[in-house]
Amino acid sequence: MSRFKEHPHGSLPPCWPTAEDRGFAVGTSTAPSPDTRSHRNRAVVASTVGTAIEWYDFFLYGTAAALVFPHLFFPGQSAYTGVLASFATQFVGFAARPVGAAIFGHFGDRVGRKSTLVITLVMMGVSTVLIGCLPTYGSIGLAAPVLLVVLRVVQGIGVGGEWGGSVLLAMEWGTKKRRGLMASWPQMGVPLGLLASTGMVRWMTSATGDGFESWAWRIPFLASAVLVAVGLYVRLRVVESPDFAAVKSAQAVVRMPAWDVLRHQWREVLTSAFVRLSEQAPFYLFITFVLTYGTEHLGLERGELLDDTLVAAAVGLVSIPVFGHLSDRIGRRLMYGIGIACVAAFAFPYFALLNTGSAGLVLLAIVLSLAFHDMQYGPQAALIAEGFGTNVRYSGAGLGYQLASVIAGGPAPLIAAAILEDTGSSIGISVYIVGCCVLSFVALLLIPRRTGSDPEPRNQERQAAQREQTGT
Repeated sequence: MSRFKEHPHGSLPPCWPTAEDRGFAVGTSTAPSPDTRSHRNRAVVASTVGTAIEWYDFFLYGTAAALVFPHLFFPGQSAYTGVLASFATQFVGFAARPVGAAIFGHFGDRVGRKSTLVITLVMMGVSTVLIGCLPTYGSIGLAAPVLLVVLRVVQGIGVGGEWGGSVLLAMEWGTKKRRGLMASWPQMGVPLGLLASTGMVRWMTSATGDGFESWAWRIPFLASAVLVAVGLYVRLRVVESPDFAAVKSAQAVVRMPAWDVLRHQWREVLTSAFVRLSEQAPFYLFITFVLTYGTEHLGLERGELLDDTLVAAAVGLVSIPVFGHLSDRIGRRLMYGIGIACVAAFAFPYFALLNTGSAGLVLLAIVLSLAFHDMQYGPQAALIAEGFGTNVRYSGAGLGYQLASVIAGGPAPLIAAAILEDTGSSIGISVYIVGCCVLSFVALLLIPRRTGSDPEPRNQERQAAQREQTGT
């Protein structure tokens, strides 16, 4: 009987060789082979490009929800009610993300990272193109917002399954000493997607003027078909990560990875979700709610706000990998903690700068807000993923990451809009941001510490006892 069988628990046996031991990724004196470098580079490119396309689709919806969906799909309401309804449909996508993480985490830990990433990309692309084809409320009535919600759910499921696979495909091709940097490359899909989606909307608004709200808003959604075709071409050429390939060859696949993680590593899942409060909730205020706040409350020009967001997203192309690399040097927790502190300290100055209405100060507010966000987002992928064994990592990291969308990203614009309507001031929103930061800092302190090995010691003991009982 083979020593390695399908394990009901999440981490690998104590003698399990690392990717470095197997020669896939070498971090010391021996250089990786040309084939290894080629596969590693291809994995990084495929993860980053594919993730950028999926975030283009997801962010495009958020921008449209702030600017045009209230009028097109929820007419006849007050301005405040229309905004709330539009942001509520956006929240539905966030609520669906943990479902996607569970579904695709299961197959990602059993079948492989590559296959699931192809499926999630197709799901996102098809749903985004169909949103661009949707009739509005004026054409088909209530069916229009209902169909919009259905397609948003599909988007949420797709992006929920995307993150874990893309991060792991890149990270598992790297060395342990560079996991922060390697895992940060797919994180760059966020500023790339934000840059592309905001740029498309900005271009369409400039080129079509008043026509944007009547028909031109559809073009960025329909353009997703071309981007998905490019993404599929890149991803189909990727080789499966060496860590997962070794799990498969050793027959060490977990039968029910998502269930195993929730039973035995629920603390890691919960702390992963709450540590993202200070990153995710402010982020969707910084890129989505700011458009509504700036145009409706401050009377700023929509085009100028979109331009400022483009500049901030471009800065993220540099800042995310830089902070990911720094986390390899000074430690993941320290880098992340600095980011939490900076976001909390900036909560009140952010709105103070916006409220001046000065073009330069508004730009400074938006750029700094995303730069402080990137201090957390750069090291975040490795911080979360390292808490789980290779054969449950897709499920565990994905669930922890995506649960934050329900408690942070989705509700944030709704909460901010409600606070603003109730108080007429941004002070309450700043307090909300600080509160998220406090909870995240507590979660950061509670995240179980790792030795850097796979698996963690307590799982080694548990699995050793299990092997004695089963005789394997």
